[in-house]
Amino acid sequence: MPGIDYIRGDATAPSVKGVKIIAHVCNDAGGWGKGFVLAVSRRWPGPETAYRAWHRGRAKNDFGLGAVQFVQVEAYVWVANMIGQHGTRTGSKGVPVRYEAIDRALGAVAERAREVGASVHMPRIGCGLAGGRWSRVEPLVEERLVRQGIPVTVYDHGE
Repeated sequence: MPGIDYIRGDATAPSVKGVKIIAHVCNDAGGWGKGFVLAVSRRWPGPETAYRAWHRGRAKNDFGLGAVQFVQVEAYVWVANMIGQHGTRTGSKGVPVRYEAIDRALGAVAERAREVGASVHMPRIGCGLAGGRWSRVEPLVEERLVRQGIPVTVYDHGE
């Protein structure tokens, strides 16, 4: 069974053929404006617009930790807005990352990837502004995606 493919590059520009899901972590506070989301917004306005509308309508939808919103941005490319961090700042309750929420969201991404025959592309989710550790996230990615036979590429941004 192949593992995660690590490459240097831009997760918003996967160069493989076929259907692709670009997965990233969003917060549950409605904030979009720092970190990987800026790269997403530079390429496509749709995921930010959809996230903000999803957050605004949260009283009547599934917006919350562990939820995922899939936004089609090109014929063969989807962006998965995964709610995997509580708030935006490190405080008395620790860092914003919520590993259980990322785990649940990755389960939904796996389901969608199987349905559409997609590969999954991501930065080291939950490990930037969310304050998470890759040593905790990587096993979740392996369990939910790689062990299900879904090809995963993790991008380390080249400087």
